Amino acid sequence: MSEFRYVTDQLSVAPQISLADLAAAAAQGFRLVINNRPDGEDPAQPTSAEVEAAARAAGLDYAYIPVRGGPTPEQVAAVKVAHSEHASNNPKALYKKRVTVDDVLASRMICKPLHLLDCCTESDNATALIVTSAARARDCRQHPVLIESVVGRCSKPRTDNHFQHGPITLTAGHYGREILWRNAGVLPEDIDITGSYDAFTFTTLMQLEDYGFCRKGEGGDYVSNGTIRLGGKRPNNTSGGHLCEGYTHGISMVIENVRQLRHDVDDGCPMGPDGRRVHTHDYREGGCRQVKDPQLTANLGWHSPGTGSAMVLRRA
Repeated sequence: MSEFRYVTDQLSVAPQISLADLAAAAAQGFRLVINNRPDGEDPAQPTSAEVEAAARAAGLDYAYIPVRGGPTPEQVAAVKVAHSEHASNNPKALYKKRVTVDDVLASRMICKPLHLLDCCTESDNATALIVTSAARARDCRQHPVLIESVVGRCSKPRTDNHFQHGPITLTAGHYGREILWRNAGVLPEDIDITGSYDAFTFTTLMQLEDYGFCRKGEGGDYVSNGTIRLGGKRPNNTSGGHLCEGYTHGISMVIENVRQLRHDVDDGCPMGPDGRRVHTHDYREGGCRQVKDPQLTANLGWHSPGTGSAMVLRRA
């Protein structure tokens, strides 16, 4: 039987996990182990209450994936590996060090099965978007990027407790994709770059599955076979995402995709005489992170497994 181990200093730290949530998980085949961690345990490894609370809230979804024949921990860790490679070529990234699958699995456990390197950064920063008409955008200095389709706060049928509707591993993207692709007039295979809400490694995997970039249960192979890396078929979070660049609740990935569609990301490439970077498409550490001639991108937002937003952007 699968086990979800709920370890906490005080049960009130994570109000997102209710008794109803735990009961629902138990009904789907979990053995729940609730431990009250003694004060002073492992003082050499202090734990962030905020990170632990988020990990507990999300951990049920991740823990249930293998029960349904999902990915291995090594495959899920490949998300962090890819995003760390992208961040190593991003001058603004908070964490630029490239990591390996072994590094992820060897990092300390936050809330089983989530390791420290499965979790996103915590950072203070700001972002901004300017949205105007297509006609006005064509007169601006930067190359226009057009919004083709938007899904706003699409939810599973039960928003109060998404565990009660469908399997735990089904997210709002399963419903949002019917709106997103129809309104954009494109399909997942038309997209050149994805920007997924990587609050954790596994959230990227679940979104890519539910928005149709691969079949349900095939996300492990999708994120570990090179597809989401720079130079792959469909790079994901080319800035490093929340796992490495910084945490801005999804907006930073929109900004990154706009820059990609302008063919003007900031990286380690040399500057040309016109003040723009001359992109080499050499994705070795410290080098380029500009994708070759992208035309369409998709941003996959995540408020929770049960609620999310998405957007398709196109180079004008």
